[in-house]
Amino acid sequence: MIGVPASAARTVEVYDFRRPTTLAREHSRVLELAFETFARQWGTQLTAKVRVLSQVTCDSVIMRSYDEYASSLPATTAMVLCPVTGFSAKAVIQFPAAAALSWVSHMLGGSGSTSAPERTFTQIEQALVRRLMDDALEDLRYCLGALLVAPIVVGGIQYNSQFAQAAATGDLMIVATFSMRVGESTATATLALPADTLLPQLGETNPTSNAGNPEDLLHAQLAWVPVDVALQLTPIRVLPSVILGLAVGDVLSISHSKHRPLDVVVDGQPLARAAVGSNGSRLACIVIDTEETFA
Repeated sequence: MIGVPASAARTVEVYDFRRPTTLAREHSRVLELAFETFARQWGTQLTAKVRVLSQVTCDSVIMRSYDEYASSLPATTAMVLCPVTGFSAKAVIQFPAAAALSWVSHMLGGSGSTSAPERTFTQIEQALVRRLMDDALEDLRYCLGALLVAPIVVGGIQYNSQFAQAAATGDLMIVATFSMRVGESTATATLALPADTLLPQLGETNPTSNAGNPEDLLHAQLAWVPVDVALQLTPIRVLPSVILGLAVGDVLSISHSKHRPLDVVVDGQPLARAAVGSNGSRLACIVIDTEETFA
């Protein structure tokens, strides 16, 4: 009997189904739309503040633990920690410090040289960056709307991703990654929000409903299905030769009396009769009779 080497033993991780580490498809789509809107708003805000053409696009939205998120960041970078009222974990807006120094250079009338080193901000630079982050958070609150119910503010700025303890290592974070272009410089930024601040507002995954009375449910659903409604004259029957021989100026005699109301028709089925009227500058019909039976 051949034994299995200890080094070849498989490592099994316990998965907690009560705290899934991936976003449900419907939740992911809602968040993607919100963060795409935020990206456009952020780009517009940067253009106005930095005074050079700026563009921000959302590349991805995923859920991962804070430890995984922090490990994916450069060792030296700018991390704006944003306390969220009612939660111990903080939100994080991360971007290269060199990119932020380029933004500050533009704001102060400079050329925004991209050769700025990765270093900590001076007091003036930090004040300008915090002002940009205040505007970014305002856009974030607007774009997330009812998904972000807890107040969030700009806190401290850290420069070492391994020492910035924004959350416990096992806390789940919703991480959005953005591509930023400000003038001629490009950078990658991330926004991490504690999952507990958003997931409760997203609702249950694949919610079920009570199908105890399917007829009522069907009627309720059909009541919101849009249909095309037409107002038409009484149809006439003609030979194909007449149709094929039609030319400009020909007259077809219709048996519909000029005093008779027109038919209100849905999918060829007459439902009512109506007289022609107007609503402001548009034509309208006034229902004067309804069909009691259907053919």
